Amino acid sequence: MLPYILRRLALVIPTLFGIMVINFTLVQFVPGGPIEQIIAQMEGEGDVFERFSGAGADVSMGERNDDTYRGARGLPPEFIAQLEREFGFDKPPLERFFHMMWNYVRFDFGQSYFRSIGVMELVLEKMPVSITLGLWSTLIAYLVSIPLGIAKAVRDGSKFDTWTSGAIIVGYAIPGFLFAILLLVVFAGGSYFQIFPSRGLTSSAEVWNELSPIGKVLDYLWHITLPVLASTISAFATLTLLTKNSFLDEIRKQYVMTARAKGLTEKRVLYGHVFRNAMLIVIAGFPAVFVGVFFGGSLIIETIFSLDGLGRLGFEAAVARDYPVMFGTLFVFGLIGLVVGIISDLMYVWIDPRIDFETRET
Repeated sequence: MLPYILRRLALVIPTLFGIMVINFTLVQFVPGGPIEQIIAQMEGEGDVFERFSGAGADVSMGERNDDTYRGARGLPPEFIAQLEREFGFDKPPLERFFHMMWNYVRFDFGQSYFRSIGVMELVLEKMPVSITLGLWSTLIAYLVSIPLGIAKAVRDGSKFDTWTSGAIIVGYAIPGFLFAILLLVVFAGGSYFQIFPSRGLTSSAEVWNELSPIGKVLDYLWHITLPVLASTISAFATLTLLTKNSFLDEIRKQYVMTARAKGLTEKRVLYGHVFRNAMLIVIAGFPAVFVGVFFGGSLIIETIFSLDGLGRLGFEAAVARDYPVMFGTLFVFGLIGLVVGIISDLMYVWIDPRIDFETRET
């Protein structure tokens, strides 16, 4: 098993390198950049993207023919050259990429262009929000979906199976952001009840500091209830149906009939034999569920509930062309996703020791 783990860890390096190469290459062809952002702000023209969409005065009047920076009108070339040196854009892209990767290998992500703070400090500052959404949503999805999926498989075709399937399909069809807005309207003072807060991970600093340890835990749980529910809805539906179908496939196999013929109780057959085999495919979906909730849905949920997490940080960095933050968060996201995939394989072996990744057919 150890050689397999070492090989998987070794594959993390080229995979992560490929992710960074593709995204760095794409960024070179995207209009705008940190220097144009600074120039636009200095000239009071707002966001640099207004000019590319046709809203900027220099584009609409057709007076710009600068081949380097469209926003550089009126600024001395020496100032532009100084900005290029400060941001490292006076070097070729290939040199900048390998310099960036060398720093990332040492976990030196540099400093944000616009926030005057280290990227690692920013990531660590925003991490608790994303970890909260990812872990709680995944945990709740598994704790609810697995028992519900087993119950549906055992009662396949019954009224319970029918109406729960209907509820699950409705839940799957509702987008997470729409469900989040619905929760805000109904339970966060939108139009009906004021039960939960509409923003933040905790109460304000003044209130938080006055709370007891138990009060802080309750306050934290009170604030994350709605965001976690909104993040869980789609994963919950998918995982329930996956669990049901996996158990149905196993229940119909020959070894289950043999176990019943030997006189084993239905509970012993279900949890002593079927569970271990059926859960393999459910465990295989764990990385997708966790990474999907942790990264994919975090941006929208964080924005709706005013949570300052990694998803929102990465999006704002991409819009502002804050390259150190953008590539730093991409590196962290990619690394975590690859490591979670390895952990999933280890969970295979933990659930079913008969699995041996070292076995090779000749």
